[in-house]
Amino acid sequence: MSTIKEGAKALLSRSKPMKRFPQPVSLPSTFVNTRVMRDHFKRQMFEQHEVTSRALKFIARNSALPQKVRLEAQLQLNALPNYTRANQLRGRCVDSGRGKGVIRDFRLCRYQFRMQALQGLLPGVRKGVW
Repeated sequence: MSTIKEGAKALLSRSKPMKRFPQPVSLPSTFVNTRVMRDHFKRQMFEQHEVTSRALKFIARNSALPQKVRLEAQLQLNALPNYTRANQLRGRCVDSGRGKGVIRDFRLCRYQFRMQALQGLLPGVRKGVW
């Protein structure tokens, strides 16, 4: 019985810890749940790879360059991970992490926007009267 426990401990000590994201990521300073962390990770990775991907896109779309160079740039662009692409980013509420009904200018979902506007926390926003 004790040899089984020792074997299990040895196996666990040799195994690598499971990582949530393929690269290190810092925690956002706002509301945190799994979706917000994932979106924050994608934003960080997009920011890191933005210059490279834009340069590769420019090279791949430039018809004045030789076809071989353009093809190589397109292959490198396709080799980048999906989480480095701009269309992977989602506008999320910074207070609740909600992904739908987000007002871009304030980065708040409609419910949080309403609550904060009624409390007077949003400058320049007041209840409509007509």
